Amino acid sequence: MRTRRTIAVALCAVALTATAACGKSGSPGDAAADGASGAPQLPTYPVKTDVKLEGSKTFADAKAAGHLTIGAKSDQPFLGFQDLTNNTRSGFDIEIAKMIAADLGFSPDQITWQTLVSSQREPSIAKGQIDYYVGTYSISDERKKSISFAGPYYVAGQDLLVAKDNTTITGPESTKDKNVCTATGSTSIKNIEKYGPKITQFDGYSACVEKLLSGEVDAVTTDDAILKGFASKFKGKLKVVGQPFHPESYGVGLNKDDKVLRDAINDAIKAHQDNGDWKKAYDATLGLSGSAAPQVPALDRY
Repeated sequence: MRTRRTIAVALCAVALTATAACGKSGSPGDAAADGASGAPQLPTYPVKTDVKLEGSKTFADAKAAGHLTIGAKSDQPFLGFQDLTNNTRSGFDIEIAKMIAADLGFSPDQITWQTLVSSQREPSIAKGQIDYYVGTYSISDERKKSISFAGPYYVAGQDLLVAKDNTTITGPESTKDKNVCTATGSTSIKNIEKYGPKITQFDGYSACVEKLLSGEVDAVTTDDAILKGFASKFKGKLKVVGQPFHPESYGVGLNKDDKVLRDAINDAIKAHQDNGDWKKAYDATLGLSGSAAPQVPALDRY
């Protein structure tokens, strides 16, 4: 129980840190007391008016409802995190979702966030329970059988998170017979299982990190962006091995047949890459983990 309470307190601190950096959702210049601490500030995203996407049922339904329903993660520091004390969301994925919403004509207070674990993503999108999903969602041909993707908006590499003093796990090849934890429904499972570890699965990565801190598993594997957030939060206790072994392109998941909306989301991503918002959002969120911004990926306009 002590470990569980420690993690809860630490993750709460993540939310407070992120909130300080982000300010009120979508608000200008509130980050870190208006820059008093020198912390990177989030950009603002002007909401477009009179947006028309002829042929997109998802967009038409959202306009009629007066809000977007966006799927996201809630337990990934600096990427997609929910502070339960004030019900605010923060992180790079959250900012990407808000950039897109603004270009579709929706303000932050017109967003309904829905937390989904990895295994719920395709079913929720296919059934129309969310309008789109932004949450370290790796683009794959298998997933494209039931949904489609806009993007990618970020390219990560799968890596391993281990205890700070661990010297035996130096890469995927050294995980044979080790207990490696990852999220149910993630692409990380297929990428690591060929190396012969024992695989433990949970709905979210925070549960894996809890088991790693308590010594019940030997490593956690997923994209390095996620792992760097946890390593930063548990500095001195955990480290990223630093040997990425499989690239992962993050996309925005949406309805398989809605090409109109997919093109609009791609246009929004490109616009905010070009005007610098993408880099500013990264620096004020995931960049706080100490990881420099990677190269902006080219969009896949299939």
